[in-house]
Amino acid sequence: MLNPKKIEQVIQQIQDALPQGLKDLGQDAEAKLKQTLQAQLSKLDVVTREEFDVQTQVLMRTRDKLSELEKRVDALLEQQNRT
Repeated sequence: MLNPKKIEQVIQQIQDALPQGLKDLGQDAEAKLKQTLQAQLSKLDVVTREEFDVQTQVLMRTRDKLSELEKRVDALLEQQNRT
């Protein structure tokens, strides 16, 4: 679901932004931060990149089909108006 490396990067960015005094609190604070961040991220309604790419492809195919159907309807309406 969520990429652990991305979570690590976000945590590292947060840690880098902390003042030195807070950095010295140690591994317990880091573990608690990871736990809290993962819990909050798991609450989000997100999809994986793979799922997103698949749905993008489905949408593109659907748009193509819709475009073809619109052309067919236009042609049929034009043909009907000529008669």
